[in-house]
Amino acid sequence: MKPNIALLFALNVLVIPMALCAQPVSTNAAKSADATAKSDADVEKKAAGWVASLSLGDSAKEARVKLVIVTHLKAVRDWHNSHPPETVPEGINPVTGKRLIQFDRQVIADSAIPKTVHENLKTGLRKDLSPEQVEAILDKYTVGKVAFTLKGYHAIVPDLTKEEESTIQGFLKQAREEAVDYKNMNEISAIFEIYKTKSEQYLNSKGRDWRALYKSYTDAVRARKAAATQTTNSPAR
Repeated sequence: MKPNIALLFALNVLVIPMALCAQPVSTNAAKSADATAKSDADVEKKAAGWVASLSLGDSAKEARVKLVIVTHLKAVRDWHNSHPPETVPEGINPVTGKRLIQFDRQVIADSAIPKTVHENLKTGLRKDLSPEQVEAILDKYTVGKVAFTLKGYHAIVPDLTKEEESTIQGFLKQAREEAVDYKNMNEISAIFEIYKTKSEQYLNSKGRDWRALYKSYTDAVRARKAAATQTTNSPAR
């Protein structure tokens, strides 16, 4: 019996594309597994470094603290990766009226991470660390932005009062508290910007003129740079 040419052709049309598609799926899965393994290794290394900086001197305690941090970092990463900006509908920022950009939508998506992720981090750290040590770990997450930003306020407002300093520091620590649940430095900086705005509004409410103070500071910085450049470029006598 002669083969049914039409049937064979139809089967080839179906089978060949399926065979071609099988390889990319397998390759993509392998790439995804490799990326996850690399990310896990990076998380482990980061957590180990943060714990080592505390010099706890207790291997069991170090292991517990490291596990708490690793678990939290992975939870933040996995939430971020599984909630791209497209999961947030396009729309406007109700404060500014401007359209939400891609970055805005990603921050909104990441902000919906379950509260238990943060609670588990804080509860786990407090079991083995002092309040000061807990703060030290949170500073690692946010690369010391509390102290760095507060130093900036002192530079811009040299006569900052103790009350003003305490209030601004409180804002910045709240920023740090929230920022640890975001995956990257761009998002962490965005959270700090919210509380920097609060700090500047607070200074205005205390009779300060933040814009004038900031302009005076930046003008002085430019003048110093210009003077230094002129000195460097001046011919030797």
